[in-house]
Amino acid sequence: MDSSLYSALFGALSNEHKLNLVANNLANVQTVGYKQDKVTFEDTFLHFAHDYILDSKPFLRGEPLWPDPDVKAKPRLAKQITDYSQGGLRLTGNPLDLAIQGEGFFRVQDPNTGEVYLTRSGNFLLDAEGQIIDGNGNLLLAGGGPITLPPSAVVTIDNAGNVRVGEEELGTLDLVTVGDPQALRRLGGNLYASPGGEAGAEEELQPGVAVEDAAGEAQTIRATINQGYLESSNVEVVTEMVRMIEINRSFEAYNKVMQTSDTVDRRVIAVASKI
Repeated sequence: MDSSLYSALFGALSNEHKLNLVANNLANVQTVGYKQDKVTFEDTFLHFAHDYILDSKPFLRGEPLWPDPDVKAKPRLAKQITDYSQGGLRLTGNPLDLAIQGEGFFRVQDPNTGEVYLTRSGNFLLDAEGQIIDGNGNLLLAGGGPITLPPSAVVTIDNAGNVRVGEEELGTLDLVTVGDPQALRRLGGNLYASPGGEAGAEEELQPGVAVEDAAGEAQTIRATINQGYLESSNVEVVTEMVRMIEINRSFEAYNKVMQTSDTVDRRVIAVASKI
């Protein structure tokens, strides 16, 4: 099997993986708070031994000692990342619908295992005990614990995440960010797990509060919580459809290279067998 067949094979497999990501992005266009996955390609060059040896004294010989450097390009996946850019906000009017504008994640807890997860999905609801939960049954955390609302209570949540029922304040929603969002592990169900360590260290955010920069001059609000809104997916349908077309055409081109390489090999074998 020659190098052209190997290169085409790796290119086709890489495009197949990329197509799976695009299909998953398109399947989650309507998923609240979904963040799309992206992948990039690069060529990995295979070097030969003589590529690393330079003739430091070419004037001593009339002919070059080594042939010109040769490389064989083999396409590889460079990296896969999650795009955490802001999705659009959609008005729903439901008091338990919450959207984060800016950085950060809600903290939710599995009531059975006690595991804490991060999510951008803010379509919450009430369980039979009056606790605020997400669609997976995880408890929304405020001040490290769940929130329990009185029966028939009208809840108000301001931009800083303060939860109130009438004049009574029940707590402040836990909103956190991480040092390197790419270090988060996607678990499914629109949930993420912090890997721990410096890259995944969680930092408490104060939503709705202006923060000075390093020079102590400009003030910015890193995040706000919007009640009655939901954050839409950040997937652009037209862009993903164009990517899908490009991937399909690229896959077809690699497939044609493999077919051509196989045909050439068969002809060489046929000629060699007659000699």
